Amino acid sequence: MVGSRHFSDTQAALFDSDEAVLRPVSQPQPSYLRDHRARLRERFMSGGADALPDYELLELVLFRAIPRRDVKPLARALLDRFGDFNGVLSAPATRLAEVSGVGDAVVTEFKIVEAAAHRLAQSRVLGRPVVSSWDALIQYCQTAMAHGDIEQFRVLFLDRKNVLIADEAQARGTVDHVPVYPREVVKRALELNATALILVHNHPSGDPTPSAADIDMTDQVARACDAVGVTLHDHLIIGKSRELSFRSEGLI
Repeated sequence: MVGSRHFSDTQAALFDSDEAVLRPVSQPQPSYLRDHRARLRERFMSGGADALPDYELLELVLFRAIPRRDVKPLARALLDRFGDFNGVLSAPATRLAEVSGVGDAVVTEFKIVEAAAHRLAQSRVLGRPVVSSWDALIQYCQTAMAHGDIEQFRVLFLDRKNVLIADEAQARGTVDHVPVYPREVVKRALELNATALILVHNHPSGDPTPSAADIDMTDQVARACDAVGVTLHDHLIIGKSRELSFRSEGLI
């Protein structure tokens, strides 16, 4: 038929042109690398993460992404750039890619581990009373937000027994500001039948000292909550190594 296109005309576009190219078989992994990796895995399995310094734990993650190369220099370079194990895993993909030797496979592996850590930490607090799991709640907030390079704002929604029923990211901002809309916070609380809230946001600078804008925003949310009978329990600011509680500081 004139103007018709056969299957063979279009199918080639579905594949990269070099997918069928034969590539040389990779060289076997040197024995010293195999032995090093085996010893490191054995130490981890017998002693856990506490038995390994940050650079060796990072090597274990890199093993999966880079199967046939010594990854110790890359692990140390990443730690030099981002400070510690958590800082490396939490670093934005664009910044990770700036480090020589980091490609898509490495970034993907880091982000899988980071997501797993967040999911595990969240599972320890969701559906539990915050009073009895406060330390776990702080740990979760630190895991999820301490190493972010822009401000993030989350709301923890509680029921009448102070059980955490939802944890939702409300907004993302810049390095020193995040927009918060008290009406939207309260509206979402009513949708979830929540009776109390805990506000959480991070300071990328690492210093959790509240700004005047933080204090003003918290006051606005508190007034909006009062108007509909919802309790604002606390506002936590997460820094790099410590957090600040508005309630503990007498700011609520």
